[in-house]
This record gives sequence, C-alpha cells and structure tokens, in this order.
Amino acid sequence: MGKSRVGRAVVAGVRGLQLSIVSLAGGIIYFVLSVLSICFILLGIGIFTTPVVLTGLRKHANLRRVQAGEWSGVHIPIPYRPFPPNMKTGVRGQAQRCSLMLKDPATWRDLQWLLADMTAGYVIALLAALLAPLYPVYGWVLALGVWKPIHEAGGGEWYGFIHVQSQTDANYAALLGTVLLVVGLFTAPALVRAHFLLARGMIAPTAAMRERELALRVDHLTETRHDAVDTSAAELRRIERDLHDGAQARLVAMGMDLGTIEALIEKNPAKAKEMIARARQNSGEALTELRDLVRGIHPPVLAERGLGDAVKAVALRLPVDIEVDVELPGRAEAPVEAAAYFAVSEVLTNVVKHAAADRVWVDVHHAEGMLRIAVTDNGKGGARVGTGSGLSGIERRLGTFDGVLAVSSPVGGPTMVTMEIPCELS
Repeated sequence: MGKSRVGRAVVAGVRGLQLSIVSLAGGIIYFVLSVLSICFILLGIGIFTTPVVLTGLRKHANLRRVQAGEWSGVHIPIPYRPFPPNMKTGVRGQAQRCSLMLKDPATWRDLQWLLADMTAGYVIALLAALLAPLYPVYGWVLALGVWKPIHEAGGGEWYGFIHVQSQTDANYAALLGTVLLVVGLFTAPALVRAHFLLARGMIAPTAAMRERELALRVDHLTETRHDAVDTSAAELRRIERDLHDGAQARLVAMGMDLGTIEALIEKNPAKAKEMIARARQNSGEALTELRDLVRGIHPPVLAERGLGDAVKAVALRLPVDIEVDVELPGRAEAPVEAAAYFAVSEVLTNVVKHAAADRVWVDVHHAEGMLRIAVTDNGKGGARVGTGSGLSGIERRLGTFDGVLAVSSPVGGPTMVTMEIPCELS
C-alpha cells in the first residue's frame, strides 16, 4: 500500500465527513425552509421568501456540482431554466420570479434530492469518513490502554459494534480498526464518488428536460435566423440606397461634367478648367462615400487587426472619454468578430446619443469558451431592452450566434451592458 493510496483515503475521509455534515444539516434546513415558504405563498409572504430560499437551494446544489467535478470527476450539468431578459420589477417582479422558479422542474428535483441527500447521501458520506485511516487508528489507540481510564471514569466506550470494557475488547477494537483501514484504503474514495453519483442521478437534467431545452434552443435559433435574414435584407437595401443616392449619383454627375469638359476644352478653357476642379471634388467625395460604405459593411481595421483594435478605433472617433481594455489571446471567426464589433459600436452610439455620460469603460476578454464584452458608462441610466434604444437589435444580432445580452441600468446610472458569445479563438 503506497503513500498515495493512504493519502487519497485520508482526503476522502475528510471530504466524506464534510459531506455528511453538510448533507444532513443543509438538507434539513433547506427542505424545511422551502416547504414552509411554499406553503406561505397562500398568505402572500411566500411570494417574497420563496425566490430567496430557492435561490439559496440552487447555490447549495451548485456547490455540490462543483465539488463533484473537482473531487471525483463527476460532471453534473446545471438544469435550471434561465430567466427572461425583461423581468418585471417590484412586487410583480417578485411574483413573476416565484412563478418561474416553481414552474421549473429542476426546482422539484432539487427538493427530492434533499430528501435523498440527507438520508442515503448522508450514510454514504459518513461511511467514507469512518473508513478513512483516522477512525481505524482510534481502534489501535484504545488497545494501547486508553480504554481503561475511559472505563474507570464510568464511560462505556463503543468502537463500531464492540463495547470496550476490557483489554480483550480493546484488542478486538484494534483488529476491527485494522480491517476498516484495509477496506477504507480501497473504498473511501469510491464511496465519495458514489455520493456524487447519487446526486447526479437526482439533480442532473433528465432526458425530457434535455429534449425540452433542445426544442427551446431550436425555436430560439429559428427565430434569430429569421431576424438575421430580415436584417441582412434590410442591410442590402440600405447599401443599394446609399450607392444609388450617393456614390452612383456623384459618378453620373462627374461623367456628365467630363462630357461637357470635352466640348468646352478648346472653346472655353477657363470654364473647362473650372468644371475639371468640380469633377475632381466629386470624385473625392464619391471615394469617401464608398470608403464609408465599405467600413459599414466590414471595417478594414477589423479584418486586418482584429476585434480589439477595431473597438479602439471606434472609441477614438467618439466625443466621449472611452477606456478600452482588451485581453484576447487569439481571434474569433470573422462572423463572430463582425457581430461583436457592430454590437459594441451600437452600444457606444447609444451612450453618446442618450446616456449623457462623460466616461465609458469597455472590457473585452475571452474565458471559458465565451467572448465577453462589458460596456459601462457613468450616464443617467434608465436603458431598457425593447424601449427603442437599439438594444433589441443588438440582442437579435447576438442571438444569431447563440449569444446573450444583459443590461443593468438603474435610474441615475451607472449603466452596464454585458454581451456574451460562445466561440473559440484561433
């Protein structure tokens, strides 16, 4: 038996002891509070207490999920349904939150898990603690004479199922401790893993929940795809209109001027020279409009230098003090970069137009497979998705890539707009 096996058994025993305490105490506390709070909904009090208690229960379950992955390599997915982005506030918001949490099947599975965790889960974790080297060693300690002062003091010491009242009983306790030590070295880590496997069977998403989540995801992607098609069509119409009314009109006028110049160049050189200067001005303006149009389709700096520098270039053009912090070890795919770039541009434009802010902070980084962008300003606040601020369009743009938008903007500020897009960097 190597030191590594003994070490793993000791660690498993300590973890088993911790899990047994948390399973019993946490299970009783959260189960009782949850049941009472749900019953109090009839009195009106539960509308306010139930979301708080169930949020605590979810944190309790999520901690067990984290421990399962870190301690035993058991992955337990999180099954909770996300809240809608436009949650109500005040009493109506509390009622909506309470209703959504109670309608979530994962909530009731958590309550069932509490019952299993404080019974079977507690026993399994306690066995892991008892079979760890610490408790078997106590059997040897009793055999070394510690049993005698305990017995003389009137204490009836029990070791497992052995009532230690003599040296012979203490020797049996040492023998039992040896057996427990051998068994624990091989089974204590497995028992801790069994505890987490029991939890996974109770609080992991069921097949029906996964199917429903997949159906919702398909519906969401279908909706965002339609939005993307509509947006693309509108963008094409805008490009066509800009070309027709802008650069094309200037080029037609320049062609007509060149025809007139050809006729006047010998008869009226001065007039021809004046028209040449105007044609040169029209060509420059047409070129500027074409560059602006191309920048609106896909900015060259984005294609050449990536999202970070493109966002910094946008910040430099705006009349607000903007601090940009970029931490990207690589580049995302071009469509993702474009979506993120135009989303940030739209948010910054909204800040300039509506927020009355003089400082803006932009943070762009990538972590855990997500491109995360946060835009914070010290303006007047009050921004909401769906209030004509352009945030709804940003949400649809991000939704095409299964991204999400979150807005925190209390009246008086500050405002934080957070965007997340799942992607990998090259």
